[in-house]
Amino acid sequence: MNHVLKILLLILFVFCAGVSAKPIKHYVFFGMDREKLRQATSFLDSKLFAGAQVAYSWNQLEQGKDGYDFSMIREDLALLTAHNKRLWIQIQDVSFSEKYIFVPRYLLRDPQYNGGADKQYNFKLVDNVETDVTVLGWMARRWDPAVQERFHKLLFALGKEFDGKIEGVNSEETSITVGESGKLFPKDFTFEKYRDGIITNMKALRQAFPRSIVIEYANFMPGEWLPGDDKGYLRSVYRSARELGVGVGGPDILPYKPGQMKHSYPLIRSSAGAVPTGVAFQDGNYQHVNPKTGKRVTMVEVLDFAENYLKLDYIFWCTEEPYYSEELLPFLQRLER
Repeated sequence: MNHVLKILLLILFVFCAGVSAKPIKHYVFFGMDREKLRQATSFLDSKLFAGAQVAYSWNQLEQGKDGYDFSMIREDLALLTAHNKRLWIQIQDVSFSEKYIFVPRYLLRDPQYNGGADKQYNFKLVDNVETDVTVLGWMARRWDPAVQERFHKLLFALGKEFDGKIEGVNSEETSITVGESGKLFPKDFTFEKYRDGIITNMKALRQAFPRSIVIEYANFMPGEWLPGDDKGYLRSVYRSARELGVGVGGPDILPYKPGQMKHSYPLIRSSAGAVPTGVAFQDGNYQHVNPKTGKRVTMVEVLDFAENYLKLDYIFWCTEEPYYSEELLPFLQRLER
């Protein structure tokens, strides 16, 4: 093969690789601030974003036992469809504030559900004992079969109406904090039961939404810290996701942050191409200091990490100001030119 032919074949290979590579789909993450959808005329009219990711809490969607109210989702879907954009749903069953419990009230009151939700905590670990404990927020009892049954009913009701009409749906993150000693464990909680509960709920979500994209936000798991104390909990979630055809991802694009680099990031990367992948760039991420530069991360670095390390299909960009307007939008606009 002569030298000129080799060069032509190399050019053809590079061209074909570039053509076949799927570009990242950019979504705006509005969280539970869905009223911003109607205020964000620049978003609705922009070609930069494929759609919006909106979070809806369990207790918003089920206001009494079997009393489902999906009017908010219908309104948001209609608005986005009218502007040729797609809706992505995040189902909120955990909170990061003591003020908010996102499970329906009937779960809290009926003893068969064991309270329906439990606290998670901030603390310091001294000699493997939790000290200086404060409440971080509330979490649905994901490992509790009685609570799972009610949650699955919600998922199937949602899927019956919205599967295939929305772009995708994701869980809230797997990371919870209840310590290691058992002192702060909720009733009937074990790390293994929690792992199994995550997988059980993920399977139900996939069954409820066979046509829309489903992503499990799997970032950390309680009871282990990789790589030194690897119990296989997080890896088993990722393995089950691939077997079920469930996508993977999580909150927070934090380029080269050590904790994530030892946990979810390599697992997301290894899943790319096998299942859909998507990660949210959430509040606080704009202030992340890139360990490789020692400086606040730039939009160029974030997108490069998302594309070339994580190999994402979706990014969900938060609207934290002034960064959203002054950094993200101008950056994406330059890419479109």
